[in-house]
Amino acid sequence: MTVNPRKFAPSLLIGLLMMTGAPAMATEAVPQSQTQIMLSFAPLVKKAVPAVVNIFTRTRITQTRPSLFDDPFFQRFFGGNFGPPRERQKIQNSLGSGVIVDGEGVIVTNFHVVGGADEITVALSDRREFDARVLIADERTDLAILKIDVEGESLPFLEFADSDKLEIGDLVIAIGNPFGVGQTVTSGIISALDRSAGLNNDIQSFIQTDAAINPGNSGGALLTMDGRIAGINSAIFSKSGGSLGIGFAIPANMVKAVLTNGLATGKVVRPWLGAIGQEITGDVADGLGLDKPGGVLVNRVHPDSAAYQAGLKVGDVIVSIDGREVLAPEALTFRVASSVVGETTHLGVYRNGERIDLEMNLMPASENPPRALEMLTGRHPLSGAMLGNLSPAYALELNFSAFSEGVVVAEVEKGSVAERYGLRPRDVLLQVNGKKVNSVTEAKSLLENAGGSWHISIRRNGRTLAFKVNT
Repeated sequence: MTVNPRKFAPSLLIGLLMMTGAPAMATEAVPQSQTQIMLSFAPLVKKAVPAVVNIFTRTRITQTRPSLFDDPFFQRFFGGNFGPPRERQKIQNSLGSGVIVDGEGVIVTNFHVVGGADEITVALSDRREFDARVLIADERTDLAILKIDVEGESLPFLEFADSDKLEIGDLVIAIGNPFGVGQTVTSGIISALDRSAGLNNDIQSFIQTDAAINPGNSGGALLTMDGRIAGINSAIFSKSGGSLGIGFAIPANMVKAVLTNGLATGKVVRPWLGAIGQEITGDVADGLGLDKPGGVLVNRVHPDSAAYQAGLKVGDVIVSIDGREVLAPEALTFRVASSVVGETTHLGVYRNGERIDLEMNLMPASENPPRALEMLTGRHPLSGAMLGNLSPAYALELNFSAFSEGVVVAEVEKGSVAERYGLRPRDVLLQVNGKKVNSVTEAKSLLENAGGSWHISIRRNGRTLAFKVNT
């Protein structure tokens, strides 16, 4: 039988080639006959299912029990001094899915599946269960890496696809444990690429699919038709809690970067561009003499960054990275974040009407100035607050702009003077008695030499707050 690969869609071609013994080849055609349409996903599913696991977590939560003494009517007549509120422990159970990516028991799942869990149990497709430990938990990408002890056994695992080669319309399969009913397989297509999904994290470039994804599918595999991981299912858009045909998966290349960095160093260290900018609209494109909208107009470049060392300047327009088109700031951030520290990348840039190429050595966010975390003591309003200097790396950890500067409140001791005056973690100390605070050392000096009168300004969630204390 002679096979013309250009006549078949990728998934149908794989099934057909399995029957003919011919090697699989990628094509971009649609089914041409009823026979092709009826070809089964079963061989692909049979191979992939053993590498997708169910994850069960238990989290102990302390709750304050309601009491008759807490009733306002009771307190009105008898007062409220009846000792501390009674507490009880509650166990919260949750479930999700995961994917084995290494035969020694390394599993990738979502951070939100295991984050904060006290106990994690992994159930394999053959019903065996293992206790799991967390190797890496990265909230900023909603990814976690788990490890189970298989005592030398080699488990089935899945390899990663190159998610940059995915196209809208490609067939995909989702495998997971929706609603805890058990391992379930659904199919669909890639509906869109580079979606932000409305989530506040480092990805901002999700794969969107119409393969049915429901609660419990989180952390499961989204597979290409050659059985590789296209992405890790992460979120759905739903008004009812069920699937509406709009699901989102973290692209495989981002997952690979977190896995590579995490296993090599024990923590996730991402490359940092060190530049920010704005999207090029039609009007901006006309003003800059560009042929079409798209790209990122650079507004700021940090002097301790890979971008600065590569020669990127304010006013440059970044239009590509490693030959891949960049249409918006989110796409640029994703491309950099899904790379690996130490790699070399190339920025396509328009400068003064000319196209140039900048070679950039990827590096992590700068730790300059050092954090110099210090718990303050003494007779002043910030006693009991731990302060730290903001660097790009520390600012990103706190979900601040990497260009944030100054001094941040890292911790506040319970019952301390600082807590009584309303200080909170993540507050940024701006001024003490009208003088700008640039470092922890300056903050200590200004507080200790204020002469018993303090006028303190802080920034909290974008708002400036101030209070005055006299002794």
